[in-house]
Amino acid sequence: MPQHDEKVLHGESRLVETLIFDFDYTLADSSTGIIESANYALSKLDLPPATDEAIRRTIGLQLTETLKVLVGDEYAHLGKAFQDYFVERADEVMSESTFLFDFVPETIRELAGRGLNLGIVSSKYRRRIESVLEREGLLGSFSLIVGGEDVTVFKPDPSGLISATGQLSSSKANVLYVGDSLTDAETAKRASVPFVAVLSGVTDRHEFASHPVQHVLGNISELPVILPGVV
Repeated sequence: MPQHDEKVLHGESRLVETLIFDFDYTLADSSTGIIESANYALSKLDLPPATDEAIRRTIGLQLTETLKVLVGDEYAHLGKAFQDYFVERADEVMSESTFLFDFVPETIRELAGRGLNLGIVSSKYRRRIESVLEREGLLGSFSLIVGGEDVTVFKPDPSGLISATGQLSSSKANVLYVGDSLTDAETAKRASVPFVAVLSGVTDRHEFASHPVQHVLGNISELPVILPGVV
């Protein structure tokens, strides 16, 4: 029988059975490949390059939204071309330039060893996530991965998270979604799934104040601390 972790969250006893993670800046740093791919696409469209910091702030957004954030709504009509050029370059550089944070392998193995169901819901293509996890020997720790090619509408639309929750758990109340961005927080809110924020990305602690958050952690290595017991 699977083991589960029980934790009192905000005064409410909650049996946590399932942890679903975002990928970029939650489990891994793929910013080098994203920055290169975004600026490659901008150059192909004869648009000026964006700063590294500006591109980092868009990680997790749908690519058509990324373009609008970087160069303005007046270029929205170029969204499909931007996406195509981005993917063209990303197919060449993304997997080899994406690395799990140092604390991720040990943490994921510990959580999986406790019998928790683990999944990923990300706007990143599932094939890219799978290639990184397979390289690091962690693919088998995750029961389900929902990527960008698996949904018709990207986060913060909750459909991917709702689908994953239904496949991994009998109740949303027994799930935590773990992510680093306001997009992740809004996705969890729309899906009615409890949310844990991590500060391993570019979003500051105070920015999560406008969303319901169970915990704000430095990174996912603190998850075993807030889920200490095995019952």
